[in-house]
Amino acid sequence: MANILELQNTATQVRRDIVRMTNAVNSGHPGGSLGCTEFMTALFFNVMEHNPAHFTMDGKGSDMFFMSNGHITPVLYSIMARCGYFPVKELNTFRVFGTRLQGHPSTEHGLPGIRMASGSLGQGLSVAIGAAIAKKMDNDNKIVYTLHGDGELEEGQIWEAAMYAGAKGVDNLIATVDYNRQQIDGTTDEVLSLGDLKKKWEAFDWQVVEVENGNDMQQMLDAFTTAKSLTGKGKPVVILMKTEMGYGVDFMQGTNKYHGVAPSNDELERSLAQLKETLGDY
Repeated sequence: MANILELQNTATQVRRDIVRMTNAVNSGHPGGSLGCTEFMTALFFNVMEHNPAHFTMDGKGSDMFFMSNGHITPVLYSIMARCGYFPVKELNTFRVFGTRLQGHPSTEHGLPGIRMASGSLGQGLSVAIGAAIAKKMDNDNKIVYTLHGDGELEEGQIWEAAMYAGAKGVDNLIATVDYNRQQIDGTTDEVLSLGDLKKKWEAFDWQVVEVENGNDMQQMLDAFTTAKSLTGKGKPVVILMKTEMGYGVDFMQGTNKYHGVAPSNDELERSLAQLKETLGDY
């Protein structure tokens, strides 16, 4: 289990990976990836019980993770490589046609760590609920985790799944919402206001954990500790995590401009100047 300094150093290196990967192919989604880096680092390096060297699709005996907002593969692939699911040098193949590291997660090439194709938003919670129920049937006491964008909550399937999980007491499930209030066409308030998310999830009979700053590593660790303590008590758990899109790179931060736009060569240099190399570039 990594200490907080190690986690922070990993997060900084992951951010370097994100901007380099997206710049190299002039495509991808750096904004949300940068914003979710603390969440992903804490989850994979400190919270989840998983063994990258012995990945199985059924996930028996391991915690499982499903990334429903599949467009933020830059952070997912970097995290997976850095914790040992595949060689770090394979990040060079990001978004290259025919490789394992496609723009959205794909199961076609059997990439370790990927259990569902995602990116068609709204589907991940349903899949995660199925996995959580399967664990209960197998008397497997491990936890299923999911990540969702706040704009993704505009998809009706999310709320059908939320209603089911609450009604059926799927209490080995921890979902997280990246609550950055940004989506590809503008702010969530401009596109479709989300209202009071805490009250909405509670109305669907979920336990809610709020994180005021999801880009603070200690706050994320504390939120996971709280969320895990609430599992097994008859209700699913959701973490509402306030982040800033583009966090860590000053000109990308707090705007949807880089939701799906890669940094130019000049912007890459500006980004890397703000992000110290800590684990070694690929």
